[in-house]
Amino acid sequence: MNEQQRIDQAQIKQVENEFVKQEDNMNRIKNTSSDEMIAKYFQTSYEPQAPDIKKARKRRKEDIQFHYDFAIPEDMEQIGKGKKFLIRTYGCQMNEHDTEVMAGILTEMGYESTSDTNEADIILLNTCAIRENAENKVFGEIGHLKPLKLEKPDLIIGVCGCMSQEESVVDRILKKHQHIDLIFGTHNIHRLPQLLKEALFGKEMIVEVWSKEGDIIENLPKARKGKIKAWVNIMYGCDKFCTYCIVPMTRGKERSRKPEDIIQEVRHLAAQGYQEVTLLGQNVNAYGKDFEDITYGLGELMDDINKIDIPRVRFTTSHPRDFDDYLIEVLAKGGNLLDHIHLPVQSGSNEILKKMNRKYTREEYLELVKKIRKAIPNVTLTTDIIVGFPNETEEQFEETMTLMEEVGFEAAYTYIYSPREGTPAARKVDDVPEEVKKQRLYRLNALVNKQSAESMKNYKDKVVKVLVEGESKKNPNVLAGYTEKNKLVNFKGPKSSIGKIVKVKITEAKTWSLDGIMVENMVEVK
Repeated sequence: MNEQQRIDQAQIKQVENEFVKQEDNMNRIKNTSSDEMIAKYFQTSYEPQAPDIKKARKRRKEDIQFHYDFAIPEDMEQIGKGKKFLIRTYGCQMNEHDTEVMAGILTEMGYESTSDTNEADIILLNTCAIRENAENKVFGEIGHLKPLKLEKPDLIIGVCGCMSQEESVVDRILKKHQHIDLIFGTHNIHRLPQLLKEALFGKEMIVEVWSKEGDIIENLPKARKGKIKAWVNIMYGCDKFCTYCIVPMTRGKERSRKPEDIIQEVRHLAAQGYQEVTLLGQNVNAYGKDFEDITYGLGELMDDINKIDIPRVRFTTSHPRDFDDYLIEVLAKGGNLLDHIHLPVQSGSNEILKKMNRKYTREEYLELVKKIRKAIPNVTLTTDIIVGFPNETEEQFEETMTLMEEVGFEAAYTYIYSPREGTPAARKVDDVPEEVKKQRLYRLNALVNKQSAESMKNYKDKVVKVLVEGESKKNPNVLAGYTEKNKLVNFKGPKSSIGKIVKVKITEAKTWSLDGIMVENMVEVK
């Protein structure tokens, strides 16, 4: 699929009519190359290609369109009555949020949610393209679902999310997994009712993956998980083009929601009794940089949300380049703006940072940390780190280790570099043996564990405020929740405290969690 092309409903119908004329579609699929198949679906002279970083950088100037008219088509309003759906989610918080939207749409269509694969009438795999391991898991699941599809021919199986935005993935599914009924991407989730209609009543695989990335669809229904914490998406896409990352191609350009729409959503959540919201974006602190008519960024948004009667507000994920002084100033006000900041650094080596196209140096990152700590003395910092970037030397890795210690990160998500087809880094020849990469990850994780354990010791005998989320996964007689600094706390207390903020005295500090006892009845949250 060419990046400048898209499909619409009329094209899909035209393609279906052509295919219906064939007596044996499955045999035709087996005997037709995947390139020809995609050309048919997209009505184009298809040339297989991975995302092109140079073309992606030259994005067309498009006005962002805001749509407030989403509605379930009348003929699909109760199509799911008596039926069930299951969505398996892979990857980041943005995918979790997209799943909530799809679940909300399906619920409005009459479907009920289930966690049992055998009960489901619709199964959607909401996929992640950020690492190879994530894609392997999805294709493994696609294979596992084939016997179920053979047993239940009316079962609808769909693949959506970031993987669907990759031509190579669509190509592979068309070629090897004809039991899939539906493929759609990240830009057309709002068309799920129409796509399901085609999948339910048509005879062919439905493929609709848009390259258009300029629209924002508001007032989409959401089936949120629980009534305690909520994701609030404030922007879409990323323009940073880190050389290892596929996200700018799968999620598109940076585009921000209107401030009034976000504030209204947060106020609505507060009125419903939610205790915490997390503002989401692929590069959340680039929020507002695409506005042309107003000067309004994440700092201004956080300042406005600071005035809303909701106990806790977080945001993720940040890019150091966009973490400006005004945002730091606003966060220093405290209140419902929490003093835990996730600030991905990726590497401590200037040479590697340059190869990653992060566009900051080790020294600039440390200066940012210094500013944050000066304004917010008790801040907790966590990060993301990649080891084994192509041709990373031992000295460059050691620079990452020393940065980890110098900043004093209390936790980190750590990964071995995973090449993604279509990114510049994937074209680099890598001379670092896999075993060396694994050893570096092991050493880094040992340091992360050490620093986490040391930070946890500071909580011993202290009283902390815990937002109680439910029962502990390991013991139903124990409750679990998180502090303002995002530390997991397990303690015994009444089930009535679930969904509330309570005070807990810490009795034992572990590497990644704290144990404690409840010291008073539920704290009234005003």
